[in-house]
Amino acid sequence: MNKNIVNALAKSYTYNAYREIVSKLITEGKSTGNTQTDDLLHYSELNETRMNRLEKTIKITDDVQTQINQLETKVTWLVIAEGWCGDAAQILPIIYKMAESSKNIDLKIVLRDENDDLMNDFLTNGGMAIPKLIILDEENNVIGDFGPRPEPARKLIADYKAANGVVDEPIKVELQKWYLHDKGVSTQNEIMQLMKSKELV
Repeated sequence: MNKNIVNALAKSYTYNAYREIVSKLITEGKSTGNTQTDDLLHYSELNETRMNRLEKTIKITDDVQTQINQLETKVTWLVIAEGWCGDAAQILPIIYKMAESSKNIDLKIVLRDENDDLMNDFLTNGGMAIPKLIILDEENNVIGDFGPRPEPARKLIADYKAANGVVDEPIKVELQKWYLHDKGVSTQNEIMQLMKSKELV
């Protein structure tokens, strides 16, 4: 058993508790994380609005719901996130809706900057990219992980960076547009493909 997983679970939050922490910090003019800047606070405020909207509009597809209903073993979905992260704001409400639709999925959230050891176990191309969903079995062994973005969004950013050398504001806007049009379908499908590949559904 990974001790970093155990330590993270011990200080993890429910989805609602995570939302409350982020909201409280915003009222204090702060963001989550070790670094405090006006930009991170601004992103946190934008994400608060996004998550409020997504919680009302995101729908689990019939196909994904059918697969979720086939889950017979209990799993924990442990997500590494931060309130200022635009990808986390887009993906967390989807994960929450999926977890809420099954008594066998226990969703837990931890903050990246409070869990360096855990984050270092789940780097993406050497970087501390979030959100990262870690799927755990009943003994808290790692089954698999997803993130920080579904494949079409990953490719959008990778292609732009290859062509322009940076990830700047214009592509960040395009990324948010992609999430808006995708309506959470790619994220749902990729998570369930991962669950299926591990023979959970």
